[in-house]
Amino acid sequence: MKKHVYLFGNGTADGDGKMKDTLGGKGAGLAEMSRAKLPVPPGFTISTEVCNIYFQNNNAVPPEIHEEMLAALRTLEKRMGQKLGDVENPLLVSVRSGAKFSMPGMMDTILNLGLNDVTVKALVAKSNNPRFAYDCYRRFIQMYGNVVLDIPKHDFDEIFDGQKKKAKAKLDTGLTADDLQEVIAGYKKLVEKKTGVPFPQDAMAQLQGARDAVFRSWFNDRAKHYRKMNQIPDDLGTAVNVQAMVFGNLGETSATGVGFTRNPATGEKVFYGEFLENAQGEDVVSGVRTPHEISELEKWNPAVYKQLLDSTTMLEKHYRDVQDFEYTIQDGKLYMLQTRNGKRTGPAAIRIAVEMVEEGLINKKEAVLRVDPQQLDQLLHPVLDPASKKTLTLLAKGLPASPGAAVGTVVFTADDAVEKAKTAPVVLVRKETVPDDIHGMEVAKGILTSRGGMTSHAAVVCRGMGTPCVAGAEAVTVSEHSKEVSVTLNGKTIKLKEGDWLSLDGSTGEVFAGKANTIDADPSSGVLASFMSWADEFRGGFGVRANADIPRDAQAARRFGAEGIGLCRTEHMFFAEDRIEHMQAMILARDEKSRRKALNKLLPMQRRDFAGLFVAMDGFPVVIRTLDPPLHEFLPKREDLMVDVAVLPYADIKKKRELVATYARFGAEVKNLKTVLTDLLKRVEELHEFNPMLGHRGCRLGITYPEITEMQARAIFEAAVQVAKKGKKVIPEVMIPLIGGVKEFVDQKQIVVRVAEEVLAKAGMKDLKYLVGTMIEIPRAALTAGDVAKEAEFFSFGTNDLTQTTMGLSRDDYTKFQKDYQDKKIFANDPFAVLDQEGVGQLVKMAVENGRKARKDLEIGICGEHGGEPNSVQFCYRVGMNYVSCSPYRVPIARLAAAQAAISGDKSEAMRTA
Repeated sequence: MKKHVYLFGNGTADGDGKMKDTLGGKGAGLAEMSRAKLPVPPGFTISTEVCNIYFQNNNAVPPEIHEEMLAALRTLEKRMGQKLGDVENPLLVSVRSGAKFSMPGMMDTILNLGLNDVTVKALVAKSNNPRFAYDCYRRFIQMYGNVVLDIPKHDFDEIFDGQKKKAKAKLDTGLTADDLQEVIAGYKKLVEKKTGVPFPQDAMAQLQGARDAVFRSWFNDRAKHYRKMNQIPDDLGTAVNVQAMVFGNLGETSATGVGFTRNPATGEKVFYGEFLENAQGEDVVSGVRTPHEISELEKWNPAVYKQLLDSTTMLEKHYRDVQDFEYTIQDGKLYMLQTRNGKRTGPAAIRIAVEMVEEGLINKKEAVLRVDPQQLDQLLHPVLDPASKKTLTLLAKGLPASPGAAVGTVVFTADDAVEKAKTAPVVLVRKETVPDDIHGMEVAKGILTSRGGMTSHAAVVCRGMGTPCVAGAEAVTVSEHSKEVSVTLNGKTIKLKEGDWLSLDGSTGEVFAGKANTIDADPSSGVLASFMSWADEFRGGFGVRANADIPRDAQAARRFGAEGIGLCRTEHMFFAEDRIEHMQAMILARDEKSRRKALNKLLPMQRRDFAGLFVAMDGFPVVIRTLDPPLHEFLPKREDLMVDVAVLPYADIKKKRELVATYARFGAEVKNLKTVLTDLLKRVEELHEFNPMLGHRGCRLGITYPEITEMQARAIFEAAVQVAKKGKKVIPEVMIPLIGGVKEFVDQKQIVVRVAEEVLAKAGMKDLKYLVGTMIEIPRAALTAGDVAKEAEFFSFGTNDLTQTTMGLSRDDYTKFQKDYQDKKIFANDPFAVLDQEGVGQLVKMAVENGRKARKDLEIGICGEHGGEPNSVQFCYRVGMNYVSCSPYRVPIARLAAAQAAISGDKSEAMRTA
């Protein structure tokens, strides 16, 4: 029979650290630590496969697997010399989830399982510590009641907080054994009221219920949301780890804690973490109590501190990566409960990778593969401007849990964060976050908590997401019910309400009232520059360009390492205030002569823009796309015009003056307002299209109005000559958009070549190299790529439109039903964010292959926003493109993704484990 349950502990294990697929990350870590002879409480792991079997079997574990679990339990009982449910010497266990990829706080855990009204008395007698025993029992009832019986946690909290108030106890530890027995009685009444039956007393039934509940937690809302955020497949399942309990709440010589072998926020090589004396693990991560820094453990118990430091240092060297570990100290004895590769911020990931190379733990290739390209995003965005901070009120200073700047309006619930973030940036303010807040944490610009430490839920999740976080700002009083924050400074109380502006510095822990300014990060210095130089070494000849329309964006792209411009959208230049008037005049013209007159006014403006791009790129290629959008986009909206025409007869003089101001550039005066509006509406009606994205746009405009293409070509080559005469190297590449086949391309190419030769001959620069190519964004163009490549010198895939036209799916309208498609797993990913490799990708692959057959030196790239998405970049590398192009701020992400592709192809799994 296939094995489904794996033992660990007592220096041995059935599995090892490489079996994450089967044992999950936690189970693999427990097995590896056991093999390394570290002090691991014994237990067993039920494999991830059983999770899928459970759901396939109508939410039931098959009898043969249940029997395998019971056999493992008997072995555990023998190793511990205790028995689950025994009235004299009971075995207590923890039941924890453990997926292949770390999902902190997303699934469920139950501690102290095996306690009931009888075994708790045995624990009292055995420990000679009634308070400890009843503390364990009340914790168990609450966790089991919440996780297995689906009773809301706050129902238990009300009972517990009520008892604390009655006993006038500030902390949980202030409750006596008698107080805790009253809490237990209240909990049991709550369970019976909510479920109709008493709290289960049979320990074996408890174990089965807990096991199945942990499996079910794989599909709770927060776990599903987290997997969607991190692109973790639903079919992996979670393992269940059943482990003998050790107790950090046994008294003043006991403690529990979590830690990292290096600082997960900054990457600094320091022993990092927290602990709480007389506590269990949930107390540390929940934020209910603010823990002590791990450095204080050395004073509290020097021998245990040294053992913990030695053990975790050995684990880091063994795994050759930062370790996130959990531990418990019971009566002065250390037990290791978990080790896994630690989640870290983007800045920390870069620093750790570089320093581990310097220390000889890993090589450069491993370092490049170690960092998730998306994490680079955290290093490329603004930080709080120090000068701006001085003008604001410093409210408090908490723990710098996750670096970066967060500026937004205050919200107090996850649901409000989701709603308010639609219209403004938000900062989520909570006493402490809980796993159910994940949907609000995802959209928030930053998180502020008044309680909790550096390893609280808020801190760990924010670091994984790259969201700035300040935790444990105890000076801040958060009233979530009244939606108010208050801080007392110098005897004066300052209050902030929902909607007020708040600024967080996640790197220093500072919290400011008001809206701070931000400054851009510098990507060209420090460890990031070193790391990116390694990535570029492995990337080889695979290029990364940027989509940039103006010189400022081109300069930013160069700072981020772009090797040219892969897409300049010339229409964006026409919307500028000094140009829109001439553009509209050209559109409204009724004959070629009038159109050319307007175009001649636009020519020097376009020439100046293109010259700025050539200067910024200095020797790198610049791909300039001729006019693409339909002409109606440059005119007033048809619906607005229809309303204005309708209301004009009833308008008073004030309204008429407003209309004159609105339409002044079309020659409107009060006396001729009706004529102007009527003529303008008539022209807009003529240009109106039922589906403009599939209508008169792209090369079709140039075919109808060749003078537009001619003007743009002249501006491009006159700019190239102008810049080249100043000693700079220019490489113009003219791109014809939206072709469906070779004939459309040839029509436009002939205009470009004619103008180019005329301009270059006149300047005496016939040797200046340029290319004329096309944008592949229509399925027919992809299907006929072999013919197109006989004429086109380069292809650039416009995958935004290619996705729309291939899938018959409007990018703008998809958002209306996107959630339904995600919930039903119709699409693995948003096809406008991650390239659809099964459909659109096959067209791309075919076009690349057929294009290269026709023209061996065909230059091929991608300029849709997919060009900055790591999985899509790796696909582009695999199918043989020469480069990708993306927005300037995503250039480093594309560079790293390309390097990872060049090293070993699709590394999405390796990136998730890093």
